[in-house]
Amino acid sequence: MSTFDELQLIEPLRRALKEAEYTEMTPVQAASLPSILSSRDVIAQAKTGSGKTAAFALGLLSTLDAAKVELQSLVLCPTRELADQVSREIRRLACFIPNVKVSTFCGGVPARIHLASLTHQPHIVVGTPGRILDLLRKNALPLQALKVLVLDEADRMLDMGFADDILDIVERTPKQRQTLLFSATIPDPIREFSRQLQRKPVDVTVESHGDEVLIDQVFFNVEPDAKLDALASLLLKNRPESAIVFCNMRDGVRTVAEELSHRGFSVLALHGELEQREREEMLVRFANRSSNVLIATDVAARGLDIKELAMVINYDLASDVDTHLHRIGRTGRAGSRGIALTLCALRDVQRTNQIAEKQGKTLQWQKIPVVPAAVTPSFAPFITLAIDAGKQDKLRPGDVLGALTGDAGLPGTAVGKIDVYPTRTYVAITRELGEQAIKRLRAGKIKGKTFRIRKISR
Repeated sequence: MSTFDELQLIEPLRRALKEAEYTEMTPVQAASLPSILSSRDVIAQAKTGSGKTAAFALGLLSTLDAAKVELQSLVLCPTRELADQVSREIRRLACFIPNVKVSTFCGGVPARIHLASLTHQPHIVVGTPGRILDLLRKNALPLQALKVLVLDEADRMLDMGFADDILDIVERTPKQRQTLLFSATIPDPIREFSRQLQRKPVDVTVESHGDEVLIDQVFFNVEPDAKLDALASLLLKNRPESAIVFCNMRDGVRTVAEELSHRGFSVLALHGELEQREREEMLVRFANRSSNVLIATDVAARGLDIKELAMVINYDLASDVDTHLHRIGRTGRAGSRGIALTLCALRDVQRTNQIAEKQGKTLQWQKIPVVPAAVTPSFAPFITLAIDAGKQDKLRPGDVLGALTGDAGLPGTAVGKIDVYPTRTYVAITRELGEQAIKRLRAGKIKGKTFRIRKISR
């Protein structure tokens, strides 16, 4: 099978796929969906951006009985960002199924808000293991009608120490459920986890060799005390439109971000101590090109799906080969060429040899470029405005675009990505017209109403 039309899907899902312009299945979808739709357990290995979310979303929506107000599917994710992304995809594919309620439950939001929303049971819940277990212990989340359990990015959940929480959750689910396990890597601990949770699962592995040729991968021999200067030189030399810089530890994220900021770079630091709104706004700013560089750990970056990411830089070499390949696989997607740069010290030689062996090719090594002192960082092309209104106010992207290109008088080319959340809307505006947009929006109205407008990027 290669197209969604070949699958026996209900009409609302066919309409949603057409609306989303999904026609050809990705390799992981083609390999896993027939088994998923046959109610088989599946363990699937596929990297971020491969289409796995749509695969399990179509599966759980195919079994859904929207007429029954009860929890029928549960999706566990390692991070809030991934949970939000998964929820959005499920809602998009469920848009033509009437009265489907999808709830997202993660830490960073007061538990009382989640408890209040559970006065009416959702059909589908997406969340992080800690918060889901907390709700279960409060007897707020009944699982007796559960049909499908999904573990997304299972390897990262185990890395983050969620194994016991997941097993506790699973013990509360019906034994006659379908269990789908998706992971970027499937080491032995994941195989053992699968044996505990699944019944004769169909094994799906999607190789990514076709994407690797689109990634120009270069290694640099740099000792620890010279890494900050080396990183700055690489960013100035290459001037990527967007780059994720990976550090192994949270303290490293802070240090690198602060140093680059002092040097004039438009940089964001993503780590686990941020409040939910801070994390949300940071990811919006990076995705809409209001900041060029995002510094993150592997855990914080899980769930990010940044289209057309120009560059990945490994400030710290990953602890294992699979993590390294997962990092660099975020660039060079959808036919675009990407760049992956890695800083290594002499002590890292053994791990670089393992990477070369895994990829079956000799690594390319270069010297750090010398950049003239007169070369300075460039500003991000957009700024981000936040409008304190969203889906709950019936606000749509077209309403915001109309206000900006109508009363505010901006050309359509000045407006970038528009993201509408339940209570807030974010819009990217070209930097040179940012102040004009703020002034005109504050003086005018959107859908006949006045909303608070604020700038959230430099």
